[in-house]
Amino acid sequence: MTTTTSATTRQFCQISEANGVREICLNEPKTRNALSLGMMNEILNALKQTWEDTNLRCIIISSTGPIWSSGHDLKELVPERSEEQQRAVFEKLTEIIYNIRKAPVPVLAKVNGVVAAGGVQLVASCDIIVCSEKSSFITPSANFGVFASTPAVAMTRVMSHSKCLDMLMTGHPISAREAYVQGMVSRVVPNEELDAEIVKIVDAIKHKSRSVLALGKEFFYQQLELTLDEAYKQGAKKMTENLKLNDSKEGLRSFMEKRKPVWSHL
Repeated sequence: MTTTTSATTRQFCQISEANGVREICLNEPKTRNALSLGMMNEILNALKQTWEDTNLRCIIISSTGPIWSSGHDLKELVPERSEEQQRAVFEKLTEIIYNIRKAPVPVLAKVNGVVAAGGVQLVASCDIIVCSEKSSFITPSANFGVFASTPAVAMTRVMSHSKCLDMLMTGHPISAREAYVQGMVSRVVPNEELDAEIVKIVDAIKHKSRSVLALGKEFFYQQLELTLDEAYKQGAKKMTENLKLNDSKEGLRSFMEKRKPVWSHL
């Protein structure tokens, strides 16, 4: 794989790319990394760049500061804004989430702080979520008259309904460990081990065929919407399709020949 390194500081995010890994780092401390339209546009644009480049193997969404994200920028939701302007805020985050699902590579959330409201929605929608022990998650908006309906869509798909409603209705936070127990996050590690854990996951991903992971990720999300019977039928078809990939043939040959596979990512 060709090694390329780049880094760009934009108004709201720092975007870097090295060795096939793109990192989108939320970097707006004065708003506690609020998901303003400006911030979300930068996330979306960085997320969607050069998907066709087979050197791209993984995308990480991270942030600076003790607040991973405070959620939507409430200044963009005040009554003085039109209904269309308010709806655009929620629809932009939905667009990001759809593109996380559509991305042909795994999208990781690297969490090291407090995640609130729409930030919880963003984190819970990533493919793999790794957080430090000091991280916490909270949906407090009912305290000031706004039920977190769009975060609820993401939350209820990864955790128990009763715990989801507990968070939404009380506004009480949950710890990183509790988020792990509830299924919201994939891994919890000591604060000082977060970077190393991300490297471990990324290295494991980079040892796989990009085309195989892309096919598998696409089907994983498709089958969630199917009945059990239809999911198994489509799963059998997808595995048969998988076996036709060049990298599948190479992987099986390498296993039989007791050697490491040489992926083409095709």
